[in-house]
Amino acid sequence: MADVSQLEKLATQVRRDILRMVHAVNSGHPGGSLGCTEYLVALYNGVMKHNPKNFTMDGKGEDLFFLSNGHISPVFYSVLARCGYFPVEELKTFRKLNSRLQGHPTTHEHLPGVRIASGSLGQGMSVAIGAALAKKLNNDHSIIYSLHGDGELQEGQIWEAAIYAAANKVDTYIATIDYNGRQIDGDVENVLSLGNLKAKFEAFGWQVVETNEGNTMAAVIEGLNKAKTFIGKGKPIVNIMKTEMGAGVDFMMGTHKWHGSAPNDDQLQKALDQLVGNESDY
Repeated sequence: MADVSQLEKLATQVRRDILRMVHAVNSGHPGGSLGCTEYLVALYNGVMKHNPKNFTMDGKGEDLFFLSNGHISPVFYSVLARCGYFPVEELKTFRKLNSRLQGHPTTHEHLPGVRIASGSLGQGMSVAIGAALAKKLNNDHSIIYSLHGDGELQEGQIWEAAIYAAANKVDTYIATIDYNGRQIDGDVENVLSLGNLKAKFEAFGWQVVETNEGNTMAAVIEGLNKAKTFIGKGKPIVNIMKTEMGAGVDFMMGTHKWHGSAPNDDQLQKALDQLVGNESDY
């Protein structure tokens, strides 16, 4: 794994990619993408065992990741490109006609790194559980990871999957919840409160890990590594990760406004001015 300072620099670049992608087409979801940057940068740059240069759909012998909240595709695409799954220059095709980088990830474009179409919320956990069971049947002890929005947990299919995973001891699986407290219609607490999420998952038979600083690289790495210590111990694992929607850009934080809104020219420049490092823009 690269050291923390290197990963932090990469996270800054990924945030620049996110903003430039959604600005170019005046469309996309920057808020959650910015909030999950540390998680995906850490996951793909040391935590997860994967092979960007030889992508296969079955991923034999590799850890697998499934993005359930597919609307945060900008951060997913940027991290995949920066890891070498496809050329960074392809990011400029985001959401354009005939692009492999659709607004929500799909599979028929055959974009390396994408194993399921996602965007219809609530489905990713079921897919991840199926992948984990398939790995076990094939005597493959690799780990399955998934990412979910907190608003997504209002979908009933999530809890059906949660019951199934615990009942069947799917213990090579780590689900992470992006717990930023906001969704497209406002604060999660006001739309449909999740209550005590830790207690809920524990009651469903899961091992719970809490990452209270999901926008601090060292804390994210520590949380994921702690989650990995519970692999193979009879329970599915959930990492409840507290983040800030719009993290890294001051005027995008503290509000749900940027869930699905693109910055204009002036806002883009203001945001990029806050994300200065060793820029390698496409």
